[in-house]
Amino acid sequence: MSPISNLFLDNIINLTPYAILILTAIFSILWYLFKRQSQPLLPPGPRGLPIVGNLPFLDPDLHTYFANLAQSHGPIFKLNLGSKLTVVVNSPSLAREILKDQDINFSNRDVPLTGRAATYGGLDIVWLPYGAEWRQVRKICVLKLLSRKTLDSFYELRRKEVRERTRYLYKQGQEESPVNVGEQLFLTMMNLTMNMLWGGSVKPEEMESVGTEFKEVISELTGLLSEPNVSDFFPWLARFDLQGLVKKMHVCVRELDGVLDRAIEHMQKLKRRDDDDGGEHKDFLQYLMKLKDQEGDSEVPITVNHVKALLTVIK
Repeated sequence: MSPISNLFLDNIINLTPYAILILTAIFSILWYLFKRQSQPLLPPGPRGLPIVGNLPFLDPDLHTYFANLAQSHGPIFKLNLGSKLTVVVNSPSLAREILKDQDINFSNRDVPLTGRAATYGGLDIVWLPYGAEWRQVRKICVLKLLSRKTLDSFYELRRKEVRERTRYLYKQGQEESPVNVGEQLFLTMMNLTMNMLWGGSVKPEEMESVGTEFKEVISELTGLLSEPNVSDFFPWLARFDLQGLVKKMHVCVRELDGVLDRAIEHMQKLKRRDDDDGGEHKDFLQYLMKLKDQEGDSEVPITVNHVKALLTVIK
């Protein structure tokens, strides 16, 4: 090999580390620009801390906290809550666009872990993603279960309960005895709800005990749903269930399952008799179970878990 060739190769070898460094820098810059262009343009927002984001700065009065942030960052801003990106809108026009004009695009919800456990995998109308299954459940709730015709069928029940409560209040007034009006109103609504849910599906002598048990389970379930769960903000911690909320929710759901299963079992025993008598539906449970049987061959069949989830939401 000639001296010129040797000199050329030596120069190439000497330049190789610098060439690699330059190529790496160019590649890094191009990759950064590509990623920046491929990511959606996000609204402004307050800076957070590494890993936890803006979580430590949240104020319990969220409406006031968001209003103050809107003064600094405008009517739409972002918050990093752990590993979750949250966008807050704080103006009527933006709320109208999201909730009305583009409601389908924003209709899906990020189901919390306790919510998924409480509703049999998110089978209720609140947590189901928009699609055929959600439309089927909504159809049952709005067009059939909560229709004017169905609600009118409970008119006598409402009339009877209101009269009994009025009679009680009048009697207490005659005796000049103190009355907790709020407690009486709650009792009235509780009795109405329990009778509408399964007044004809549970034995009368069991009605009070079933209602009390159901009320206690629902109260505990609601409390677990409202408690912040660190695993919702850091999904990679979900497997550890650090606060034990999901475990408690599973226990609560098993108790709820026991209450609902007993009501369904008793209702099914009465089904043949009601069909032979040509009787009308006496409660939501009977109505839902008939819908389940009628729509079993539909595109999205209604299951027993759908029935249980709907009863839980209605309560």
